[in-house]
Amino acid sequence: MKYFSLNQQAPAVSFQEATILGQAPDKGLYFPERIPQVNKSLIDALQTTSNEEIAFQVIHPYVGNEIPDELLYTIVQETVNFPIPLVPVTDQIAALELFHGPTLAFKDIGARFMSRCLGYFVGQQQRKEKVVVLVATSGDTGGAVANGFYDVEGVEVVILYPSGKVSSVQEQQLTTLGKNIQALEINGTFDDCQQLVKQAFSDQSLTDRLFLTSANSINVARWLPQQFYYFFALKQWQDQEHPPVISVPSGNFGNICAGLLACKSGLPVSHFIAACNANDVVPRYMQTQQYETMKAVPTISNAMDVGNPSNFVRILELFHQNFPELQQKFTSVSISDQETKATLKRVYEQQHYLLDPHGAVGYLALERYLNEHPQERGIVLETAHPVKFYDVVEPVTGDPVPLPDALSHIMKLPKLATKMDPSYEALRSFLLKMK
Repeated sequence: MKYFSLNQQAPAVSFQEATILGQAPDKGLYFPERIPQVNKSLIDALQTTSNEEIAFQVIHPYVGNEIPDELLYTIVQETVNFPIPLVPVTDQIAALELFHGPTLAFKDIGARFMSRCLGYFVGQQQRKEKVVVLVATSGDTGGAVANGFYDVEGVEVVILYPSGKVSSVQEQQLTTLGKNIQALEINGTFDDCQQLVKQAFSDQSLTDRLFLTSANSINVARWLPQQFYYFFALKQWQDQEHPPVISVPSGNFGNICAGLLACKSGLPVSHFIAACNANDVVPRYMQTQQYETMKAVPTISNAMDVGNPSNFVRILELFHQNFPELQQKFTSVSISDQETKATLKRVYEQQHYLLDPHGAVGYLALERYLNEHPQERGIVLETAHPVKFYDVVEPVTGDPVPLPDALSHIMKLPKLATKMDPSYEALRSFLLKMK
């Protein structure tokens, strides 16, 4: 499989090159030259096939022979070795819980897969210099990447996060590991962090001296494995004759883009909903066909506070820039903080199910869609454990969120972070000192 840049000004590359480079030299996102079709026999046998086997068959065409099959199977085993249950909430809605991994967020899947692929590629190339993974986070990416790459030989990780705009739990997860993980607390927004990362990758005088790659969902090795849990959801879906509507809390749009890719590959899904908070670039686009970025607005669903979602260009490519075709399969709506809190409270009291703020955004968007399409049933992706946002959730429900064992020791560790203004020169100087 080759990968081409969506900016069309760079040569096509292999999976290994796309993983190591992260972004194409022309600043475009890499995209597979073709969409492989999943064997129909796998779709028919989902319920009796192991998660590891499903994941291996889904990802293999994208990797090809660049990783030996036996090792690739081991990588996917380690990537999906925790529960991903589909939990009924009402007769019409089920929640796919993606928060049972080591950092209690859906990004564990992509980060674990990518870290193992990159570790293999770096080892094969026997590089003298270390690879520097440079990543911006609006919350959960940072913790997942830090955990996935922790102590990986030959790899240094630098995580940029917006000061005061991630939850206290998220901050502890990405700032307390040390060793090869360094956190930069940026006095700005996620978009500032993302812009700094993009500037670094486009600075040839820097990339000539430092081997940089990205672990954001712009990287194909982070984005592609997110398809796995859409297949796992359908494996547990009881009504095999009527595919579900799937509602995805969306910020940078890598998650829902992976679901749409799975669907284009043959996974039966009736419709997708991109559920956004006040950062409504895509909902406005779907109404007007005018794509206008915005300055990110802070909300209680902070991981979706993105005013310039990178992965939406991949969604447009999936649908060949054909708006009517996109409209048939894809809806996007904006949910306010007030509506998010009301939904969280109502579902907790009436259904005895505790959503996190992002899941609440997705739940209300799905509920409204199903009210207009009563013959349908759906799945909401619960992307993070509610405890990661206990400071939002507890005042709404009036009850404490139990602290999982995985977090209890992290909350006592000292924060290790370097404060920095959103200045590219400051970031550049920091990175060059790592050489």
